[in-house]
Amino acid sequence: MPKSQFFGSAGQVAEMIEEWYNLGAMDLMLFRQKHLEGLHDFIEYVVPILQEKGIFRKEYESITLRGNLGLPYRDNRYSI
Repeated sequence: MPKSQFFGSAGQVAEMIEEWYNLGAMDLMLFRQKHLEGLHDFIEYVVPILQEKGIFRKEYESITLRGNLGLPYRDNRYSI
């Protein structure tokens, strides 16, 4: 299994993610954690920092994935 690129304190991890994000190298994060505590720590400590920096959303504009991606809604072929 490859070694993670992001490790350190919450502030250090947030800075690394911000740097990659600003360079256009990251627009999506996939998590691979051996231990659930790692994901919990990321959510509790790193996500708030990323939210303050405007990298991680606090709220979504729509209640559907289609709406959040800005895709048009298709007509329901079963409705009258």
